[in-house]
Amino acid sequence: MIDIWFKKDLLKTYDHHSVAVFIDESGDAEFLLRTLGSEYTVFHANSELEELHVKYLIEKAQPSLEKFIIYTRSKKSDLKFVREYCETCGCLEIRYLQNYVKEKVHQILNLNINLPAEELISAAKVSIGKDRTYWMDLSHKGASEIFDLNKELLPFVHDPETYSREKYDTQLQETFYRKVNELLEQDYLYKPANTLAYEVVKAMLDGLARGNCNKKLEAVYKNWLDSVSYRDSFSAYLESYKLPLDIDIWNVSIQHPFRQIDEKWLDEIGENMSDKASIPKTIAKLRQRDQNKQAQALGIVFWNDVITLLEFDPKDITYLSSFSECVEFYKKNFFKLDTAIRNLYTEFLNKKELLEPFQELYKEHVSVFLDKWFENWNSYEENQTGTLQRIIDEAGGSKTAVIVGDGVAYEIAELVAAKVKGPANLKAESIIADIPTETENNMSRIYMDNGVTEAIQKNREKYLVTKNPGATIDFIKLDEVNEEARIGQFLICTYKDIDDMGEKLQQRALKYFPETIVFFAEKISLLLSSGYDKVYLISDHGFVLTGVLSEADKISISPIGVFEKAERYIRIENKQPDLNQSMIEAKKSYKQFEYLYFSKNINPFKTPGLYGFSHGGLSPQEVITPYFCWERSGSNIGSLPVSFTNKEDLKDVTGELFSIKIQAEKGALDLFSLERKVYLVFFANKLQVNRSDIFTIQQNDLITKEYAFDGKSEIEVHLLDASTKQQLDLAVVKQNKDRDLGGLF
Repeated sequence: MIDIWFKKDLLKTYDHHSVAVFIDESGDAEFLLRTLGSEYTVFHANSELEELHVKYLIEKAQPSLEKFIIYTRSKKSDLKFVREYCETCGCLEIRYLQNYVKEKVHQILNLNINLPAEELISAAKVSIGKDRTYWMDLSHKGASEIFDLNKELLPFVHDPETYSREKYDTQLQETFYRKVNELLEQDYLYKPANTLAYEVVKAMLDGLARGNCNKKLEAVYKNWLDSVSYRDSFSAYLESYKLPLDIDIWNVSIQHPFRQIDEKWLDEIGENMSDKASIPKTIAKLRQRDQNKQAQALGIVFWNDVITLLEFDPKDITYLSSFSECVEFYKKNFFKLDTAIRNLYTEFLNKKELLEPFQELYKEHVSVFLDKWFENWNSYEENQTGTLQRIIDEAGGSKTAVIVGDGVAYEIAELVAAKVKGPANLKAESIIADIPTETENNMSRIYMDNGVTEAIQKNREKYLVTKNPGATIDFIKLDEVNEEARIGQFLICTYKDIDDMGEKLQQRALKYFPETIVFFAEKISLLLSSGYDKVYLISDHGFVLTGVLSEADKISISPIGVFEKAERYIRIENKQPDLNQSMIEAKKSYKQFEYLYFSKNINPFKTPGLYGFSHGGLSPQEVITPYFCWERSGSNIGSLPVSFTNKEDLKDVTGELFSIKIQAEKGALDLFSLERKVYLVFFANKLQVNRSDIFTIQQNDLITKEYAFDGKSEIEVHLLDASTKQQLDLAVVKQNKDRDLGGLF
């Protein structure tokens, strides 16, 4: 605020004269010159020679509209050549800046400021650009309000030297450093800016490590992690920081940034897993950590998965009495354990000592559930065969997209569903996959309803098209989905990345799963916003993760006769009586093999290949697959009906031009049915060749649009709603070239 007071004092002179003398005997007020705008011309006159030169320049410029200010540190009585300007024009004399500030604060704000001279001068410099509340706070709270350390410390520790140099002059810098030392409860001693910044951060991190962080430093820490501009510097400080050796790890602040503390917690929890009485208390603390914004900002997000495993109560499994109940229990409860262990594998696969106790806990829960699962296995019946055909049969006139994933487990689909955006209703159901749960078999079941196993994807697609001659079906890769309208009523999108990555990279593929989940959700949202009334997510099979394996975990078996062994199943020519009790037997012909054998756990058969990501078996993780359907709701409610009126005429058009007539019906008497924004999309040979501008049609309107064939003999025209991209009508336009020849032939 001192800048405002200073300018007002100068204006008393400039109201009548163009020259003012500013006498600053102490030199403390020179900074005020920097607050003046370009309308002032400043001259320094601190010697007789400088005074003479300044007088010459001013006299030479007269008469002038410029405002001249002569700055001097000489006493008024010692001035020679500019003294007359003091007498004839005006003079602002500040002998002691602290007195000038006190006087102004008392005179203008009616406040008394009692601070040492050095702090009062610093307060004046900091007040530039601030309002009266700054001085009011200073009057009531004292010198602590000169610097808002909550705001100033963060940019300072981010780049100490640059901030100190650009923000403060020498005097203000020292005062700031003194305030920082007071905050750190240490005596002031001049130190380089980098050293002081390091001490600030160390005090902050020490406080977090011991659970007694200073509130100001804690606020700086929170702002630091929230800041996009300053975040990188925190990582550098944290990397160089060493935790005290004597800290109590359970007394560390819940918002701490130390991943090694989280891992020590994890280690102790794993060691004391058998102490069931302590688990509720532990979970309460872990829940705090899981919900902490600072932990989340630092990417420490695995505690929810630990909580999921610790909280799961397997006693409810004992009440399951049928295969269908087991399926529903998995979909409602157990799939969350699969998500949790997958996330923990992703996080700690290279730290087996931390992971193994939680893997064992997971496997205990799986073992209990699989006992019930296989106890009721005799009721197993796949309903995967002809999945796409059922979707087509039930679609009616709905424009439908189906994403056929490869290896998209039910738990993955649940995570995808949580990220889908848009006003669509989700119906989350499941399909029981055929066995063995491997791609060739299960993709054949999805595309074909004749029980044949087809190895080539193009042949599966050809079968579906032949089976539905009246339907228009487009096949693309999910990566190719965009906002562009497609001609077919049905769009089948394939995506194989999960299975491909899993089989090639095994558990190293886990780190890519979160990106894949987001990718699925974005594509589903895009399809819903691109005119599809329904979007399905289905998959051929799921998968199991074997985690950290010992040799004893691998199932070693050598069947009698000719066999083919995979990680999760064995194909054998002849029945194996000795395996009936320990394994599940299924009679199913494939090539020369007649029988399938499966283990009753999630451990793999011993094979020459890699281990980690597996499928082919009978576990719920592999057999229960998603049948998720997002359906747009209410898109037609209150909308004005619009359609083509000359479809028959368009089937036989003479000439190069054709006219399309679009009729809006009377509609209901409500705001939403008064008008509708629509557009046309043109296809030839299943490729989009043109698109009209968006136009508005109102109730009872008949609009005629004229277009050219442009070398195409047949064009399919789609009428779409501009907002929802819903298909309102379709017309086929055919050019009759025989009639165009006028009967010459």
